[in-house]
Amino acid sequence: MKALSRAILAFGCAFLLTACDRQGRPIEEFGLEKLARGISTESDVRMAMGQPDTVWEEEDGTRSLEYPKGPMGHRTWFFTIGKDGKLQDYRQVLTEENFAGIKPGMSKDSVRRMLGRPRSVVQFRLKNEEVWDWLYLEPASTRRLFNVHFDIDSGKVMRTSSSDDAQAGS
Repeated sequence: MKALSRAILAFGCAFLLTACDRQGRPIEEFGLEKLARGISTESDVRMAMGQPDTVWEEEDGTRSLEYPKGPMGHRTWFFTIGKDGKLQDYRQVLTEENFAGIKPGMSKDSVRRMLGRPRSVVQFRLKNEEVWDWLYLEPASTRRLFNVHFDIDSGKVMRTSSSDDAQAGS
């Protein structure tokens, strides 16, 4: 009987893990369980997710719908809609992998297309710097801020940094 109970528990845990996003949050919380790649339409995505913050028209005829869940949220979803109007893919873009792709010399537009709308934008005139930040979760569910530092004059990335979220303990 104990073996059967353990098997049922193990199966239940495995099922719950598959129903979570990469950071352990249930996908039902985002409405994603209603969507299927290659089948769902842009209209289906909008019904599940609401009005996108930004729609990016790509050169190849696809469209990217941006859904930042901020300013206090720590996820930004991008949905790729094919030329046929069907959902090709979706992904959460506030990840260490995407952060590593932000390099000195990149434009603000390039950064915006990779990470979505920033949580905040602050200028430091004496340093000739504008800093954009995004709230994200480290794998251990630690709230952090990813910061991109731009040169005010050129609008190009100078460097990136990360910091603790000062409001995490609030």
